[in-house]
Amino acid sequence: MILRLAASLLLVLGACDQTPSGAPAPVATGAGASLERAAVEAGIVADPKAIDPVGAYASDTDRLCLTANEDAYRIGASIDYGEGQGCLARGTAKGRETLRIDFGADCQFDASFEGERVTFPAIVPTACERRCTGRASFSALTAQRLSGAAAEARAMRGPDGEPLCG
Repeated sequence: MILRLAASLLLVLGACDQTPSGAPAPVATGAGASLERAAVEAGIVADPKAIDPVGAYASDTDRLCLTANEDAYRIGASIDYGEGQGCLARGTAKGRETLRIDFGADCQFDASFEGERVTFPAIVPTACERRCTGRASFSALTAQRLSGAAAEARAMRGPDGEPLCG
């Protein structure tokens, strides 16, 4: 019941977006945006558009890795809430600020990469449930960067003992 209510609320809020489909995203203006641009130009703050998402990410028992793979990334994600409650998926991702994730078999969605964090959408396709057991879900998974080292991302293991990005 609560999940249905939350999903309904998200749909209603999403309908409030007045940006026409296909229209360019609004550009941030004002003093804050100017200050951020100046900090990026001065090298004080890293440009989020230039940060490579390759690395190892985690939050509590959630794990995520991204490794370079030709023109895309290999991605692995796992959630482990204990016996019979978890998710495990491996696949590919493309993009930079928006990662187009493909875990196969109709489990594709866009996640956001904000430099130090990867965030899955609040609602993922129903097909993604096949990668989960119990009441676990990939919905709204958020993981913070532990390391930007490709070797650490490749070394990360899933709950099945196999490389998460293998």
